[in-house]
Amino acid sequence: MSESRVKKSLLNAKVNILFYFFSIAVAFYSRKIFLEFLGADFLGLTATLGNILNYLNMAELGIGTAISFNLYKPLQNKNREKLIEMMSLFRYLYFKIGVYISIGAVLISLLFPLIFGNTGFEYGLIYYAFFSLLFSSIIGYFVNYKTTFLYADQKGYQIIKYTETTRILTTLIQMVLLYKTRNLYLFLTINILLTILNSYIINWKIDKEYPWLKPKINSGKELKNKFREVFTSIRQVFIHKSKDLVIYHSDDIFIYAFESLKMIAYYANYTLVATRIMQLFSSTFDSLYAGVGNLVSEGDIDNIKKVFWEMMVIRYYISGVVVFSMYHLITPFITLWIGEKYLLDQTILILILLNVFITQSRGTVDMFNNAYGHYRDVWAAWTESAITISVTLICGYFYGLAGILIGKLIGLFLIIVLWKPIYLFREGFQTPILAYWKGTLKYYMSFLISIMIVGNLIPYIHINPNLNFFSWILYCTIISSGFSFIYGVMMFLISKESKDVLLRVPFIRNFLNGNTT
Repeated sequence: MSESRVKKSLLNAKVNILFYFFSIAVAFYSRKIFLEFLGADFLGLTATLGNILNYLNMAELGIGTAISFNLYKPLQNKNREKLIEMMSLFRYLYFKIGVYISIGAVLISLLFPLIFGNTGFEYGLIYYAFFSLLFSSIIGYFVNYKTTFLYADQKGYQIIKYTETTRILTTLIQMVLLYKTRNLYLFLTINILLTILNSYIINWKIDKEYPWLKPKINSGKELKNKFREVFTSIRQVFIHKSKDLVIYHSDDIFIYAFESLKMIAYYANYTLVATRIMQLFSSTFDSLYAGVGNLVSEGDIDNIKKVFWEMMVIRYYISGVVVFSMYHLITPFITLWIGEKYLLDQTILILILLNVFITQSRGTVDMFNNAYGHYRDVWAAWTESAITISVTLICGYFYGLAGILIGKLIGLFLIIVLWKPIYLFREGFQTPILAYWKGTLKYYMSFLISIMIVGNLIPYIHINPNLNFFSWILYCTIISSGFSFIYGVMMFLISKESKDVLLRVPFIRNFLNGNTT
């Protein structure tokens, strides 16, 4: 990638990492407070309401991604006229979606007495919680649509600064209010008020950064016929995003159907740990999306493939370290954090970690497929959804949460692990898929060998991580650093791409080249 793209990507990554450490501390402490003052049932209720809204948001799926993809070229060429046209179209579409979602939310809320009749919560609270979440969601369609432009221009860090600050501030105020008043309505209202403040600040910043960007709804309506290819992309992306919604945002609904609201909260404790750990790395990689899009638009296939393999080795290394560490550390952490009563079965943990590994390691293939605009394989989305839902309904009925996770795993493996690389290498790189598996199998081999080596050494670590947080941190440091070192050595010995990654670090490059000045 060019120097300017690298600089922007690094700036995005730095801001992501900075806010990550603030947000993770607040997230874990607030989770404990919320469980204590709100209870697992209320947290399960709000999670379920949020997932209902996710399904209503299906109307948007595909538009933001398709518009972002079509912004890369005019941004590179500094074509302001086309950028204004694209954003006018975007504003028009988002406004219509916001209206549709609002109407849909009102209609589905009429069914709440049937859906939540046995939860024990008064309907007034359920409705207020739902519509407060709805407001926070639809404000993005009516007011915050310009944020897509900043992300495409690799300036997402400006949005992250304000959004994450608002989220942290909201959580802190909510904790204080719960401690002082325990008023659930006030707890929900704070989120509405700070969402409004955040929207005002973001739009002020965007108008200051791009004073010439003045999209108009009426112009967007007139441009529908001019950008037919955008609508083709939207239809294709919509199907893929719908599939992602079904697979990644339906867990709570299935758990509510086959288990209970309480089990949703228990499961959420584990997913909170997993997502917060991976957020440190995924937010860094997500900041590269626009850079990869610009890289692909330049068409230098050798450089594209070189960057692809470097990102692959980093993804697999990080995913492996995180999954191995979580397997050994998450159980004592939850015990110390919120208590043994919130622990789930070890089988559930293994299934969660398998999902985490596939989801995170797939990121590079997804990123490059997105950059190429590879969304024509709509059959794959339908197939994955059908497999996942079918297996989930059957296994969920018999095995509960474990069955739900098995259903997701089978769909992920067949489509994400097996098919998506074929699509990228055949249509994008125009290279036989054998090249992908020859490279990727090295990472799996390195991971398995490292697990066996470190697994045999762990019994010699005479530290009880369940004793206190100091013991847990010491145990965590030994486990994680030991595996990271062994896994890194294995990667270095087996794959050429790991050497290329290390050579990008100035100190290491100078050392390996014998230049110590």
